Amino acid sequence: MGYGLLRSMRAAAPQVRLVGSDIYPDAVGQAWCDVFEKAPLTASTGYLDWLLDLIDRQRVDLVIPGIEQDVQRLSDGRDRLVASRCRFAINGALLVDLSRDKWAMHQALLAVQDSSRIPSYLSGDFASLSARLGLPFILKPRRSYASKGLLRISDAAEFARHGKLLGEHLLAQPLVGSDDEEFTVGVFGDGEGRVCASISMQRRLAPDGSTAKAWIRKHASLDDTVKRLCAHFKPLGPTNLQFRRDGTDWKLLEINPRVSSTTSIRTAFGYNEAAMSLGFFLHGKLPVQPRIMDGFAVRFIEDYVVHDRDHF
Repeated sequence: MGYGLLRSMRAAAPQVRLVGSDIYPDAVGQAWCDVFEKAPLTASTGYLDWLLDLIDRQRVDLVIPGIEQDVQRLSDGRDRLVASRCRFAINGALLVDLSRDKWAMHQALLAVQDSSRIPSYLSGDFASLSARLGLPFILKPRRSYASKGLLRISDAAEFARHGKLLGEHLLAQPLVGSDDEEFTVGVFGDGEGRVCASISMQRRLAPDGSTAKAWIRKHASLDDTVKRLCAHFKPLGPTNLQFRRDGTDWKLLEINPRVSSTTSIRTAFGYNEAAMSLGFFLHGKLPVQPRIMDGFAVRFIEDYVVHDRDHF
């Protein structure tokens, strides 16, 4: 996400001075920064002090978090950040909090009786869950993203190995749709429930849960579902919604209140989240729907080589 943000911003606004940070001093993202500084762990007690000092020293005008952990830490630290000279591209506190726990999101969808809700359970034995959900069903971490830790349960022995974590750590859901029917939707929300811009892609996942291949897709029924959910949850700025298609229905897997890991792919098709964030959070300019080019994208491993040992 961070690398995609840097390259997307550079492509849209070459005059902008880019300050990057990472916990690893040899992170390749610094190749696309004007300034790079090693960051402490986001969870460390001194992280916000370090960030505010960096903002002052480097005269930073806008911070765009690139990972889930940073979004949550900045959201929790809003009271301290408000006095900074800087603007922060952070989603609404309610949506950030709901995104931390899939059970909390399930309860929120249940409260508004939204048809995109996937039936979810925090308790039950193998017999009762398999009767309700069919086989295989899935056990999913309540607090994770990008399909990390997802388990497909096909028999009682497999459930016995993991079922004790059901409740506090895991929830049970039916297996919805197929791996080939997963979609990622990027929206830019105005914080009042309106979608200013969006892009929809069908995707195929890599083993780590990230997008390996993506196809631009347009479905009116998916657009309607996205607009309805955004009216409920009022996203502010770049927001990512993941769906599975189940017959004619769209089922919500999760909402990520941040820039997507596919941000560089989206930029290539005409949807630049970094540029939209710059215009909105720094200058108050709401984006308009860009023209999305048709096409297909595939990710591959690329080498970045530096022949100066003192460069990194």
